[in-house]
Amino acid sequence: MASSNGNRDAELHSHGDTHGHGSYRDYIVGFLLSVALTSVPFWLVMTGTLSTAATLGTISVLAVIQIIVHVRFFLHIDTRGEGGWTLISFIFTAIIVVITIGGSIWAMYQMNTNMMPTSVENMTDMP
Repeated sequence: MASSNGNRDAELHSHGDTHGHGSYRDYIVGFLLSVALTSVPFWLVMTGTLSTAATLGTISVLAVIQIIVHVRFFLHIDTRGEGGWTLISFIFTAIIVVITIGGSIWAMYQMNTNMMPTSVENMTDMP
């Protein structure tokens, strides 16, 4: 009885996601996508084929795609896991991180703009 149950577990694991783990194929696909999504921005920066703005935009888009690849293929976060609560908590955490980083950058920019003198000549007029 135990051997047939053990074979069933081995069969389920070889075909994919039974306990939140990915298959060997998923890891290979994720790895290959990650290598490509890292190599393309590196190539763009090293060759300078695009303008600075286009390079930054392309790198940003590829970075978001790479985040999605890592979440899907390596972290195995999707709507099926724990009734979708894992995905919801991940999205909530991402929103909090974006708000915190964006707010910090905005606050630093505002402080730099409003607190620093614009030139050395203006410093002589200060009390």
